[in-house]
Amino acid sequence: MQAFRSAPSLSRTLLRSSAVRAAGVWANVPQGPADAILGLTVAFNADTDPNKVSLGVGAYRDDAGKPFVLESVRQAEKKILEKTMNMEYAGIDGVPEYTKLAQELAFGEGHPLVNDGLVASTQSISGTGALRICSEFVARFGPGGKGAKVYIPTPSWANHVPIIKDCGLEPVGYRHVNKERNGLDFDGLIEDVMAAPDNSVFMFHACAHNPTGIDPTMEQWKAISDACKTKNHVIWFDSAYQGFASGDPAVDSASYQMFLKEGHQIMLCQSFAKNMGLYGQRVGCFHVTCTTEAEQKAVMSQLKLIVRPMYSNPPIYGARLVAEVLKDPALNKLWREEVKLMADRINTMRGALVAELKALGSTKDWSHITSQIGMFCYTGLSKEQVDTMREQNHVYMTADGRMSVAGLTSANIKFVAAGMHAVTK
Repeated sequence: MQAFRSAPSLSRTLLRSSAVRAAGVWANVPQGPADAILGLTVAFNADTDPNKVSLGVGAYRDDAGKPFVLESVRQAEKKILEKTMNMEYAGIDGVPEYTKLAQELAFGEGHPLVNDGLVASTQSISGTGALRICSEFVARFGPGGKGAKVYIPTPSWANHVPIIKDCGLEPVGYRHVNKERNGLDFDGLIEDVMAAPDNSVFMFHACAHNPTGIDPTMEQWKAISDACKTKNHVIWFDSAYQGFASGDPAVDSASYQMFLKEGHQIMLCQSFAKNMGLYGQRVGCFHVTCTTEAEQKAVMSQLKLIVRPMYSNPPIYGARLVAEVLKDPALNKLWREEVKLMADRINTMRGALVAELKALGSTKDWSHITSQIGMFCYTGLSKEQVDTMREQNHVYMTADGRMSVAGLTSANIKFVAAGMHAVTK
């Protein structure tokens, strides 16, 4: 009987408890900022103007402004389907055939490091995943460990900073751009390399620097290598555009090939998003060059220990596509033709944009647009000018004036040029 009488009291207690919790367990979680680049896509999609132009997100588009699926990839898909392959887990480090072929593309078929088994490689969730694995590896085994500084170019890809920070490292900028002439601040770069403490970690973009498209010349790369060697710096390359920048994979790997030739050991983050159009398949690879077989085995064991609790093992489909394209002579040849076609179209759009600006009577020096390379162009437009173009012309690019040249087409280039001329008169 006593228990029965206490029931209403218990109910009132539960009601009060529910009222207290009504605000939600996660009520104190603050609203996070929108991603600077992906948020731009949201704004673009919401724009109803029929003439709107997206020059923000780095994804290749054909001259009709449509996503482009490579024919070499289409044919590889057919071959894979015909093989009726199983869907078993890959190893922690990925599909072995894929990682070996990724090594050969990155370093060159027949490279001594590859032939001698001195590269520790793991498949990754595209280039972003490779960067995360690399950051974790540096935090555990790099000079300084957790909390150590990692030097990255100013500016750099927006996601570099959060990836590095989330692994307990401190990203520090070194000079890359001379904004007055929209070119490389070579002297400032060298000064910063030399001013950093010995044994610091330096990240470089292998080619087609994002967001600027401003790369050192080979003579400048040699000087950068010499400075890094003097300071005994640890070298990290982000290679997101091999083949896609110049149209030649060998040319686009020349920077880190020089570093290897000069005796550096490097860490290399590799992506197949751009050069094979496999954006959504998330196919990448992380490589560490080693000096001995024992070192390679030890590094490989630690990479697996990083990957296992992160995502256990990578997806297989995209890796199989890349492997099929790279190992089949006919598909490899076709892929190289297609990646050259994409690079050439981007370069054509660069030249066409400058020509249109001149035709409109612009007296500004736009030569940096054609001297830069790759998908992105650092236009030199200010945030205010970018905002004006978005509001008045419905042309979308990032706040720092970075333009995805792949978004330019024969149909919209006059419209874009007119907007740029209007805000820079």
